[in-house]
Amino acid sequence: MGSTIPPAQHARLLCRQNLLTNTAGIAPGYLQANLLVLPAKYASDFHDLCLRNPVPCPLLGMTADPGDPSAVRPAECIQSSDFDVRTDFPRYRIYSGGKLMDSRSDLVEVWGNDHVAFLIGCSFSFENALTAAGLPPRHQATGTLVAMYRSNIPLLPAGVFTGGNCIVSMRPYRPEEIEEVRAITRAYRLTHGEPVAWGWDGARQLGIVDVNKPDFGQPQTFKEGEVPVFWACGVTPQMAVEAAGDKIKGLVFAHEPGHMLITDLTSDALQSSKPRNI
Repeated sequence: MGSTIPPAQHARLLCRQNLLTNTAGIAPGYLQANLLVLPAKYASDFHDLCLRNPVPCPLLGMTADPGDPSAVRPAECIQSSDFDVRTDFPRYRIYSGGKLMDSRSDLVEVWGNDHVAFLIGCSFSFENALTAAGLPPRHQATGTLVAMYRSNIPLLPAGVFTGGNCIVSMRPYRPEEIEEVRAITRAYRLTHGEPVAWGWDGARQLGIVDVNKPDFGQPQTFKEGEVPVFWACGVTPQMAVEAAGDKIKGLVFAHEPGHMLITDLTSDALQSSKPRNI
């Protein structure tokens, strides 16, 4: 199957068949996406939240019509007609009243005819560039989920989304590597861009008490002399949903942290000056 199907579509089909979980390192060169799905009446508020907070919530695309899980705009996000946002992520979360209620492998039974899905850029997208520069992320080498933490960086509010702080992901590097890491990831603005903080002082400034105890994902191994480097993370919208609580009526869906969608957008898309119609 993989020899005749483009890598991104192949990865999505593996997710649909529950044969793929952690998507770090999968389909190098293709942008990966986080997910948030809301009832249509809150879609405009969430769209505004993304525009007001483009670093943690960089908007890659969204479903074209309420209730339709297969059509995404802009069209270059998902170019295959064989797509279903309810099944093509490896794993999903279900929220109600701002509380996490369930985790499951698909959304087919809970999807409603007014749900709208948003695809948010993911930092897994720049990891191939780091690896090519001789700076591979530790979690890929160890086969673990990237470490993610709740930070003290507040989100700018929009509509019903009046609270919540940014989530950050972390990768260990030596201090002398940080400027190159910053330079490589800076170009990836659709997938969080360069780090927001680094070093042990940076961790404290973000309000992270113990780097060895992430809120999501798994702890990472530090080699001698390495320090934590933090990027904004696309789990952030889930914090906005938690903060909104019962202001949101109806079910909200998201990806399970570390379990992303492989889009058909490539790293070349980051260099395009063409406006994105979202």
